Amino acid sequence: MKPQGSRVRAVLLDWDGTLLNSYEADIRAYLPMLHALGINWGIPELKRWYSPDWHRIYRAAKIPYAKWPDADRLWEQAYRKERPPLLPGARRVVKLLSRTFLLSLVTGGSRRRVHGQLRAFKLGQYFRVCVCSEDAYRKKPHPAPLQLAMKLLRLSPEECIYVGDAPEDIEMARRASVRAVAVLGPFPTADRVRAARPEALLASIRELPRYLRTRA
Repeated sequence: MKPQGSRVRAVLLDWDGTLLNSYEADIRAYLPMLHALGINWGIPELKRWYSPDWHRIYRAAKIPYAKWPDADRLWEQAYRKERPPLLPGARRVVKLLSRTFLLSLVTGGSRRRVHGQLRAFKLGQYFRVCVCSEDAYRKKPHPAPLQLAMKLLRLSPEECIYVGDAPEDIEMARRASVRAVAVLGPFPTADRVRAARPEALLASIRELPRYLRTRA
């Protein structure tokens, strides 16, 4: 790692698909929710339309806006049964990076779920800031969540790197003038992530410390 005087002072990370292996859990929550609403989707449709902004999935599935609260409730009810694990190497990477950089989470996940998972994994103390879906007035790929995190950290875009696994992550970082690094995670986003042209595309989160040693 580079010393504290390095220009990059903070690494801001996505949660689902970047640190948390939550794809299977998400799918198991989406399918019963969609079926309960009379929508006959399967895994191919979810793969095609997956986005960190679940409202994109709602629109693609033609869920009436008036039923979005029902969809949220049904998804959360199904997800409560799930216990998704961290991705391989994620815990080690978080601990290692925290020695050199300020760490922050910028996620589209709900505050209750993400904070509960951080407590369960005993990772909360490593993140100086955690921006969840309720905290910003717009969702990814709008830059508002990332801009809020930088404001709370009192850092400029030039001092930050954002790491995510979805094209919306890359677009959000670019619109916030933050360097974007992509990792290939469990979600079906690899082709779209490549097309988004991040600064770097890593095979897994385990490659991030080495990348930062040479580039940050």
